[in-house]
Amino acid sequence: MTTLTTAPTRLPVAVPSGLRAGVARRILRAVAGRVPVDVRLPDGSLLAGGAGEPGRPVLELVRPEAFFRRVSEHPKIGIGEGYMAGDWRPAAGTDLAEVLLPFAERMTTAVPPALARLRRVVDRPIPRAQRNSLEGSRRNIEAHYDLSNDLFAAFLDETMSYSSALFEESLPFHDQDLALAQVRKVHAILDLAHVGAGSRVLEIGTGWGTLAIEAARRGAEVTTVTLSREQADLAQGRVEAAGLAHLVDIRLQDYREVSGTYDAVVSVEMIEAVGEEYWPTYFEAIDRLLAPGGVAAVQAILMAHDRYLATRRSYGWIQKHIFPGGMIPSVQAITTTADKHTRLRVDRVHAFGPHYAETLRRWRYAFDAAWPEINRLGFDETFRRKWEFYLAYCEAGFDSGYLDVAQVRLTRRGREGRA
Repeated sequence: MTTLTTAPTRLPVAVPSGLRAGVARRILRAVAGRVPVDVRLPDGSLLAGGAGEPGRPVLELVRPEAFFRRVSEHPKIGIGEGYMAGDWRPAAGTDLAEVLLPFAERMTTAVPPALARLRRVVDRPIPRAQRNSLEGSRRNIEAHYDLSNDLFAAFLDETMSYSSALFEESLPFHDQDLALAQVRKVHAILDLAHVGAGSRVLEIGTGWGTLAIEAARRGAEVTTVTLSREQADLAQGRVEAAGLAHLVDIRLQDYREVSGTYDAVVSVEMIEAVGEEYWPTYFEAIDRLLAPGGVAAVQAILMAHDRYLATRRSYGWIQKHIFPGGMIPSVQAITTTADKHTRLRVDRVHAFGPHYAETLRRWRYAFDAAWPEINRLGFDETFRRKWEFYLAYCEAGFDSGYLDVAQVRLTRRGREGRA
């Protein structure tokens, strides 16, 4: 397997279920005593003891024994599944993201070092079934993006952009229009890739067509590939409605199967779905498809390199329930992969993580407001809680700085790249 080798692969450890449960319970009690959130039991007492402090977020355990069983089986998945099942909730007057933020802020310190060393006991390996082979990628993408175009339309803005917006830094984010901020993001990455009239552009990951439309409005010739039939169908209709079908070619195709030569390759929040095993293949494809002097621009969700190394072998709630096969890189992981496997080099990184926190907040509020409409599409209460947790969990990650997002430019080494 061609991948980063900064840490050895470890086989899962066989551990008796009783010991696993004991370790998980110790971790949970320790975390409850170290994070400024009051975890309230049904009788009104606090999990970590004491009387609590005014102004703290309050998490209520509705069915504590059921919750403890889930967390004992798998802490990284059980917390989210406990919310899905209704085992816990934010107390009245406490926002879900407000409960999750203190945990995200202390992601590296909430668990005492002595217990953190027991990670291997409670972690689970990533299932081989989620590998992003040609067949696996289609299955993984369909599991999320083919849920329903109407579902996504219910909470996204009119641009149908499902990635971080880019707000104007000089103004309060909450006062700005989300659709305009999404278009600003698109033009920022097109500028980064030097897309203009006559440019031959490859987009890896079509979404619902907004980037392809904006690139075509600049006079570029766009080839855009996706594995989601639902997205491709709607994107095609939007391109035709914009009168740009002569400039945009939408293909149901894996990035590994693309041929040709392009002046620019752009990809917005696609690398997270590629999977670490295939990052070399992804960047090799970009390198192969770029014309001499071409520029690649990738928008990526990121985490610090030490956190990436600590979590890259473990299986979490997001991978199980939202993005199967997903893996968030670090800037160092992207740079190392490009350096080792291609002629590309990272020469510019523009990070804007707080913008994603605001974007996710908008989506979560819109999702909640649109729930009656979404419910009529056939999605049930468990789905509602799953997506509430997903959006709030990610919002807290970006608000805390645990997660980041950036537009990353890659050019060829030597004199081929452009400034």
